[in-house]
Amino acid sequence: MTYLNLVNNVLRRLREEEVTSVAQTTYSKLVGDFVNDAKKSVEDAWDWSALRTTLTISTTAGIFNYVMTGAGNQLKVLHAYNDSDNFDMQYQTPLWFDDKYMKQEPQSGSPRYYTFNGVNANGDTQVEVYPKPDTTGTLLRFNVVLRGDITDSGTVLRPDELVNDTDQLIIPSQPVIHLALALLARERGETGGTSAPEYFQIADRYLSDAIAMDAQKHPEETIWFTP
Repeated sequence: MTYLNLVNNVLRRLREEEVTSVAQTTYSKLVGDFVNDAKKSVEDAWDWSALRTTLTISTTAGIFNYVMTGAGNQLKVLHAYNDSDNFDMQYQTPLWFDDKYMKQEPQSGSPRYYTFNGVNANGDTQVEVYPKPDTTGTLLRFNVVLRGDITDSGTVLRPDELVNDTDQLIIPSQPVIHLALALLARERGETGGTSAPEYFQIADRYLSDAIAMDAQKHPEETIWFTP
């Protein structure tokens, strides 16, 4: 659903006139702001399938710091895998990495561990690996959830905030629409019959239903096992 579609869906529910552009009126701009607030809240509520992807890194011999190009700074690693040598990679803390690289002679080999080390000048996450790669071309795969701006060669593939009328929302739209409606109802104080707390309850139901539907694709993440 486009940014404009989202805004008009909210406007209709508020008994307001639809617009041909989000920037058409002061009020439609305000609705757009609340749509983006709702989008952010819904994105953070669950690791949506639509936000999941795989990032790959090809190692260079002797280099242990790499940039996850285009990933931005809002990502969550679900699984890391050394695809060339066929084993899972494990997370270690920055202190653990400092000990390996700063206090002793680091080992060389195929990477088995990773950690994060800030962002580069473009705002993309940097990752360090250990042992220090001893060959060029080892393929590391990171299954991740990406939030925020997603770029490729300077082109924004998915914006952190919806800006243009044609910008697409890729997570479920109903929770975003109804949460934005609840925020706007609270902001203006009346909506012609439904109170703001009721709107928030409705939004919560839409969100929980959407999460339940999406979670069916990843049942292993919602089933708890006791040892």
